[in-house]
Amino acid sequence: QLRLVESGGGLVQAGGSLRLSCGASGRGFTLGEFAVTWFRQAPGKGREAVACISNGALNTNYADSVKGRFTVSRDNAKSTAYLEMNSLKPEDTAVYYCAADYTYYRNCRGEHQYWGQGTQVTVSS
Repeated sequence: QLRLVESGGGLVQAGGSLRLSCGASGRGFTLGEFAVTWFRQAPGKGREAVACISNGALNTNYADSVKGRFTVSRDNAKSTAYLEMNSLKPEDTAVYYCAADYTYYRNCRGEHQYWGQGTQVTVSS
């Protein structure tokens, strides 16, 4: 079982920045085997795929709503993936989840086998 734990969420003013981390652990698993996708879900809204990165970091993709502001990256040696979020807007307020799967989905959407518990990001205006 691959275990994912997000951290780095919090309260930030509009225009500010946050960096989310997704730490992975699990006997017999390494994060480098998996593509990682960051999702978010705002209150009363459906889950949205925000950004994804392939296992070797050669491929990334972003939702149009965050393109140019968010950057997804990973450090497989540290079994950690990151989501750097800049120029944050109130509409970015959501619970952010990282998810992992052996398959890299070019549009970031698809069935993901492993999920973290989420971290709250709140952007005040």
